[in-house]
Amino acid sequence: MIDHVRDLASVRDATDRLLTAAAKLNNDSTAEPSRLPGWTRGHVLAHLARNADALVNVLAGRPMYVSADARDADIERDAPRPLAEQLVDVRESAERFETRAAVPADWTRTITMRNGVTDSASRVPFRRWAEVELHHVDLGIGYGLEDLPEEFVRRETAFLAARFSGNADVPPTRVTDGTHAWSTGRDGEPEVTVFGPAPDVVGWLAGRRDGSALTAEGGLLPALPPL
Repeated sequence: MIDHVRDLASVRDATDRLLTAAAKLNNDSTAEPSRLPGWTRGHVLAHLARNADALVNVLAGRPMYVSADARDADIERDAPRPLAEQLVDVRESAERFETRAAVPADWTRTITMRNGVTDSASRVPFRRWAEVELHHVDLGIGYGLEDLPEEFVRRETAFLAARFSGNADVPPTRVTDGTHAWSTGRDGEPEVTVFGPAPDVVGWLAGRRDGSALTAEGGLLPALPPL
């Protein structure tokens, strides 16, 4: 069962870690490339702030973003700001998300995310936790996939494996870190088994690593579509 209250506490902890680490940057390093192609660290910080506001919209029953173009334009607008403004925005938008999440509500209700994806409201805090953790890694400031909390890695791996389940472009695949195992890809008996260390598994599924550290048995390492 998803514990949204516990996940909200994890979001707060992850946000505090990110803000503490990002505070050691300066305006020049904020403008440098992040680990995400085409994005500076400023883009990553701007996206984190706007994502928090977008999830406020989701919890309030509004569209997550006005449009895809508006989402991208907001990130481009905010990316070049000085570091101090970025940090204030990330902090204050996180507080707005937390305030909205504290409003009494039916957490079993179905909400609509970006691109029409639906989910339980109870999973929204975990989705935010994933944004904060993975984009902390994307900043490229000394926080890597190996530093992610163990519980988060396990749950995010399960979440991403489920996301690719039923995808006709991904062969039936068993994924394991040696302790836990997940099925993904189109329906059918697994054709390929992919295994390796947990950080490499989640990095591959999340598009943060190319899978070269993983081993595939029964076939080639599947090519995963963009998230």
